[in-house]
Amino acid sequence: MLAAICPSCYHGPMLLGLLRSMRPRQWAKNVFVFAALVFDQKLLQPGPFLHTLAGFGLFCLASSVVYLVNDVADLHSDRQHPTKRNRPIASGIVPPGTALATAAVLAAGALAGGFLLGTAFGAIITGFLGLNLLYSFWLKHVPIIDVFIVAAGFVLRVGAGVSLIVVTRFSPWLYVCTTLLALYIGFGKRRAEMVLVADASNNTRRVLDGYTISFLDQLIVIVSATAIVAYSLYTFSAENLPKNHTMMLTIPFVIYGIFRYLYLIHVENSGGAPEELVLKDRPLMATLLLWGLAAIAVLYLGQ
Repeated sequence: MLAAICPSCYHGPMLLGLLRSMRPRQWAKNVFVFAALVFDQKLLQPGPFLHTLAGFGLFCLASSVVYLVNDVADLHSDRQHPTKRNRPIASGIVPPGTALATAAVLAAGALAGGFLLGTAFGAIITGFLGLNLLYSFWLKHVPIIDVFIVAAGFVLRVGAGVSLIVVTRFSPWLYVCTTLLALYIGFGKRRAEMVLVADASNNTRRVLDGYTISFLDQLIVIVSATAIVAYSLYTFSAENLPKNHTMMLTIPFVIYGIFRYLYLIHVENSGGAPEELVLKDRPLMATLLLWGLAAIAVLYLGQ
């Protein structure tokens, strides 16, 4: 595939740079596609699992398209950023033309595979790509809307997972919780970016002109508190959960995870790359793992 785009991509640092630009680490975000499979209690069924796994792979391709196009769109501003200037496209390792050609091939593969999995899934992949193209060239510069678009991407991932299986027990509450969690992380990321460029002479992101740290702190408090309430309501009001309300035992993990992320962005001045925080911060990683194990135990053993 890449040979047709750029024969020299198989040699030297360009191939590695192209792979870095596709951001494999951030493919972890696509695990939201598995939400319907897990919470509809079909995780152990081979057919739905393989179908969802294929959807996860296609979302990884679609995500890579978004990252490649976004890095090309941000080429000039990234070169002025204290850390983003080291990205392969901004640093000149990967030519913009090669990045866009690769994105076109990946987009074609994601769309073709998406519609093969199902019309609804293909439509969601199309919407995901279209929404993120609007984000890359326009909506990323609109305060508040920029974070809502990022949150919408996570909700689309959850909806994509729903479209891949026959859903009988999936609760709409999870759409609400996903939206609030994504907004919480998104505003936290904006805050970290503002802290990073606070001492810089040039603000490389126009959207940051529409925020202040105090304003972001208020938004973070609102969405974090609402997320805790929404998840708590889900644990004892969703019809698909055990009638003994044992899912409420997972609430402390959610509260600690939210508090831990607050600690990281306020005390440690982290949060600019949430996907890396999950991998680097052991307490946060442990909380997510314990929450996942507890939720699966309740769903599959608590009936």
